[in-house]
Amino acid sequence: MNPKKKSRVFIIDTSAILSGKPINLDNAIMITTSSVSDELKPGGRDYQALQFLMEKGLAINSPSKGSIDKIKTISNETGDLDRLSEADMSVLALALDISADDDKEAVILTDDYSIQNVAHILNIKFESISQRGITKRFIWSRRCLGCGKNFKENLKTCPICGSATKNIVSGRANIGKRGRDDK
Repeated sequence: MNPKKKSRVFIIDTSAILSGKPINLDNAIMITTSSVSDELKPGGRDYQALQFLMEKGLAINSPSKGSIDKIKTISNETGDLDRLSEADMSVLALALDISADDDKEAVILTDDYSIQNVAHILNIKFESISQRGITKRFIWSRRCLGCGKNFKENLKTCPICGSATKNIVSGRANIGKRGRDDK
């Protein structure tokens, strides 16, 4: 018995639209979120690209609150929370919602490395538009610029000496092609 092939649903991130590259997904299911459309100013080239995609069938959907909460939790664990905008989190959450449907496979179109990092953790496929895409998954933490203490928590100020902290990579793993949807 052949397993039923999942229909691919492409979730369009702001970076895919801003790339200026044509997104040719004829007869494909394309969706984005209102947070992504809100990032584009009416009248500009990028807004016109969004309008063109909507004429080609791009739908605007909202992710569930549960998925938004899960994305916040996971991105906090990876250290990507400060790197993700509201629109980025909504794209990831929408992909998570779609992935819960056994008949659908979510593929995020994005050049945003933090989105790709979190998507990889969640086993959500992604495709880059202009960039190569990530080859390593990072876990970020904070290091105090004064005393050198490392923190898993996203602290801006060291609770020990009061100095500022900075982001550092505390863990990395090669991802190969897993997660990326290389052709």
